[in-house]
Parts: sequence; structure tokens; C-alpha cells
Amino acid sequence: MPLYVALANWTDQGVKNVKDTIKRADAFVEAATKMNCRVREILYTMGPHDIVTVIEAPNDETASKLTLAVGMQGSIRTLSMRAYTKDEMAKIIAGLP
Repeated sequence: MPLYVALANWTDQGVKNVKDTIKRADAFVEAATKMNCRVREILYTMGPHDIVTVIEAPNDETASKLTLAVGMQGSIRTLSMRAYTKDEMAKIIAGLP
């Protein structure tokens, strides 16, 4: 399945309710599973982003639906990116002139 990286920042609401972050993460994993996605990793980070997630999803549409659904809850804002494994990148560059 394609990989996606989502960088997230807490909103004011998310910081106000930071003690619920683990419960929210568990609910995110559950929602992802229901959408046929797999959350490989959720990392809490210092720096410009508060959370980094690595997700497998069947396609771009499903990955977008998942990140939009979590964003609608109001605790985080996300920036999502399609990611490629080393093997996928090897196939991509193999077709270069």
C-alpha cells in the first residue's frame, strides 16, 4: 500500500486538551483501520511540528479522507505527503533518461 507522512500541529483546542492526546491517537488508529489504512507510527516531536505519523492507505483519496476526518475534530491541523520507499524510488528513477 502507498505510504503517507502527515505532519500535524495542535490547534488551541488540541493544546487545551493535550491530556487526551493518547486517547485521540488511539481513536485515529481505530478510524484508520476502519478505512482500510494502517498507522505505522505516531511520533510526538519537538520543533515546527507536534506530531508525525506514517500511514499506509490504499490510495490518495482514502489518505485524504482520513486526514480530513481527523482534522474535522478540531484538535490538529495536518500537512500530508505521499512518501516512497527505497524500492519504489528505484522503480521511479529507473525510467529516467
